Amino acid sequence: MTDEQPLAYLDPQFLDSDEARPIRILAEYLEPLRRLKEQNIQDTVVFFGSARVHSRQHATRAVARLRQRNHRRGPEYAAALKRTRKALEWSRYYEDARTIARRLAEWSQSLESPRHRFVVCSGGGPGIMEAANRGAHEAGGKSLGFNIRLPFEQGANRYITQGLHFEFHYFFMRKFWFAYLAKALMIFPGGFGTLDEMFEIVTLAQTQKLSKQIGVFMYGREYWDEVLDLEPLADWGAVTEADLDLLKWVDTPDEAFEQLRAHLMAYHLVPAAPEDGGAPEIAKTRG
Repeated sequence: MTDEQPLAYLDPQFLDSDEARPIRILAEYLEPLRRLKEQNIQDTVVFFGSARVHSRQHATRAVARLRQRNHRRGPEYAAALKRTRKALEWSRYYEDARTIARRLAEWSQSLESPRHRFVVCSGGGPGIMEAANRGAHEAGGKSLGFNIRLPFEQGANRYITQGLHFEFHYFFMRKFWFAYLAKALMIFPGGFGTLDEMFEIVTLAQTQKLSKQIGVFMYGREYWDEVLDLEPLADWGAVTEADLDLLKWVDTPDEAFEQLRAHLMAYHLVPAAPEDGGAPEIAKTRG
């Protein structure tokens, strides 16, 4: 007697196959959509930044532990001390992201709306992502985590609201949800991943591909001025000066929050007319 053949949509071997890739891609659209509707999430503000930034408390303790363990003051100790001191310097970005997210969540909860507006959203992992989710959590607000499965760094942080932790295999589906729910981005110092996400959204804004005004706020001029000089693009004619103006530069939590709130109030306080209940409000493309 042969084993009973499972239904195709219950067959793990088939679902993991190359032939079933379109089904897996579609699942990463439909499953988040269902939960976002259930949680009544209308739109988001996305926080991007390095996964390698620690809280001030964590960084301070790391410096103290290093000094206690190392009585020999050789080259290895000096190198390790330099790294931990740099981590302590970087920790201010964690604390600033946490503060901005907390203030955003407090403000958004004060809005009169049947749906959750301008919900803090991150990539779901550690570092700046954790700081953003943590700030919203401390304010009693909801926050999303669009986590990506990676072989390193990217375990989900514990501050994501229950039911709003999403796991993605495909980067492009994760990017879809970042871009099509966001009314603004707050971009903190980071590496390749942060730059990838930033340029993705800026290109959509530059080409007016989305029928909404996305605010792009670059946090921390000291860092960005050193690693990201975009003026030569305009000098060579690759972009216009107006294109460069798509990026708004901010340096303090007060400045960032006030500019962010002004953008949201000017362009997005009145939501678009809902077509199917309005939650989530997925941006339309032009044309």
